[in-house]
Amino acid sequence: MNYRELVILRGGYIRNQTIPVIPVSDGAGEVVSVGENVTAFKIGDRVAGTFFRDWVTGIPTEKMMDTALGGGIDGMLANYVARREHAWVKIPEHLTYEEAATLPCAAVTAWNSLVTGGLIAGQTILTLGTGGVSIFALQFAKLFGARVIITSSSDEKLERARALGADETINYHTNSEWQQKVRFLTNGLGVDQVVEVGGEGTLSRSLSSARIGGYIGTIGVLTGFGSGGLTPASVFFNHLRFQGIYVGSREMFEAMIKAIALHRLKPVIDQTIPFAEVKRAYELLEQRKHFGKIVISHS
Repeated sequence: MNYRELVILRGGYIRNQTIPVIPVSDGAGEVVSVGENVTAFKIGDRVAGTFFRDWVTGIPTEKMMDTALGGGIDGMLANYVARREHAWVKIPEHLTYEEAATLPCAAVTAWNSLVTGGLIAGQTILTLGTGGVSIFALQFAKLFGARVIITSSSDEKLERARALGADETINYHTNSEWQQKVRFLTNGLGVDQVVEVGGEGTLSRSLSSARIGGYIGTIGVLTGFGSGGLTPASVFFNHLRFQGIYVGSREMFEAMIKAIALHRLKPVIDQTIPFAEVKRAYELLEQRKHFGKIVISHS
């Protein structure tokens, strides 16, 4: 499950708002049948679907962007799903189906943001909250050898983030001007990258948290759509790089899977909900109390 599922349910998604549509962009499972011309997969293979059915590599076209699962076209909340050969990837052997199902949207989004920002060892990133994208960003950044600052409104969640490798934590309820704490933790310089998932309500503080020449990967709309204090001056005076991140291509997905398999990284799942209780999964997502991912399982 992703926050996007709630926005689509309410009819407020800016892109890929097809109605009616089978919801949920992410899923993993076993291949039970293949077409006669399929060569990349066989019956019994363990696979996950790509978020965009037709974005394989390079810069996406408008037509490719219209193939986002669970929005532009039917998604994964089904007993059986048929997709073209290029719309699947094989999943790492050490992951369960539930763990692999967390990867197509949140994990690829976090990976895309960090890699596009040119993350290297020794740099510092800031990621907001403890939802799926932010936790994956924390895990991937540590693989790169980066220092991670993470925020949350819950001290308990921040302790769990530290257990995953977070170097510094900030409670944004007790530190409402949390960008000042970020500056303090970086000796007044600011961070190299911000994984910005909040949107309108957090963007101005994220901009203030970045160093001169820093990078902001803008991803989420958890606090709504809008400008969020973004002005040309706030970008050019500090030579900031500001990049919109909308998940990623199959090529990015496969590169990420290689890293996950090499390091045997395990996605963080908060709760697994039976398929028959899918409404409860939506309710849990709406409460925003989860740490990591909420998964719907057939098993």
